[in-house]
Amino acid sequence: MEGEYRLTRSYAVVDITAQVDDSAILEPFACVMARARIGPRTRVGAHSVVGVGVSVGADCCIYHHVTLLNCDIGDRCVIHSGVAIGQDGFGFEVDQQTGKVRKKPQELSVRIGNEVEIGANTCIDRGSWRDTLIEDAVKIDNLVQIGHNVQVGANTFICGQAGVAGSTKIGRYCRFGGRSGAVDHLEIGDHVDVAANSVLTRNAPGHAVYAGFPAMPMREWRHQQVTLRRLSRAGKRQVDVSADDPEFPK
Repeated sequence: MEGEYRLTRSYAVVDITAQVDDSAILEPFACVMARARIGPRTRVGAHSVVGVGVSVGADCCIYHHVTLLNCDIGDRCVIHSGVAIGQDGFGFEVDQQTGKVRKKPQELSVRIGNEVEIGANTCIDRGSWRDTLIEDAVKIDNLVQIGHNVQVGANTFICGQAGVAGSTKIGRYCRFGGRSGAVDHLEIGDHVDVAANSVLTRNAPGHAVYAGFPAMPMREWRHQQVTLRRLSRAGKRQVDVSADDPEFPK
């Protein structure tokens, strides 16, 4: 924490170098740190923290207990309670000489576009070799993890408990079902749907629907499920017939 702070009438704490628009509302015990900027008509909820150098645009609604670090937020965004944006990503490596685990530098930012909504207790990590990017009109549900360096294209929907590993790029108008995800360093095209409980493990061309683990085109997954069901039924019939055989070992 740096700088000097002043206490507002609502018991919010604001650094003297922060720029808070006169029309912005700071609820009790909100904290606005050095060089942060809060745009017109934006509301910052109780116990939320706007970190050093963070920029929040106009007409945003930041709910309670939100932590904003190392990020820029666009206009007309809604960020629900418990969200953490801009913390370090999960990046570690083993030193080949000493055998000790050391942390990889996580020094970049998160950039969030306009009209983005982020659900409660979602985490979005800051970048390491490129900024983490959430484009305009992305809608993210509760309890979602977005790793460092991830880029999410405009108008994409990500449902609850989904996870996107670091450095993956997601196109526009994509939809991720509940508890779905993508491993790291993937390229996912525009208009890709990922079914609930499915995980992409390789690049996914656009205009397609994927399901299963590892995720595959929906038609292929359905064919696989039907084949497995038929094999299971055939095996069960064979066991039932063998059980009726008097020579079948009991």
